[in-house]
Amino acid sequence: MKSVVICSSRRFKKEVLEWAEELKKSNINVYIPFHNVNNNIMKIDEDLKDYSFHGLVRHHMDFVRKAEVIFVYNKDGYVGNSTIAEIGAAHVLNKPVFALTKEVEDNSIKVLIDEEVKTAKDLIKKLL
Repeated sequence: MKSVVICSSRRFKKEVLEWAEELKKSNINVYIPFHNVNNNIMKIDEDLKDYSFHGLVRHHMDFVRKAEVIFVYNKDGYVGNSTIAEIGAAHVLNKPVFALTKEVEDNSIKVLIDEEVKTAKDLIKKLL
């Protein structure tokens, strides 16, 4: 079974879930980020907040390690800090990096994206 990890900002949670469902229909193993949308996390004690984010980051990096392919959902070229780290990890692990668009602000990120993939169906074709 092919596997993909989707990396994205939490602002794209809805779209990521839609892509994941489409990929799963083709029997692709999909790892998705835990998009925390509860802003109350910013109100907890610093040590607990650090511990929470530490777990979230390591959890998703484990997905990057497990997946065969990385897909970056970067609508309008937006790539946040966590996604930048995930792209770098994928590159170090010699994993192909696909993205919705290669048009990103930072050329150092742009060069790590192997190919644009505009639809879930196109990504499925690449994986199968």
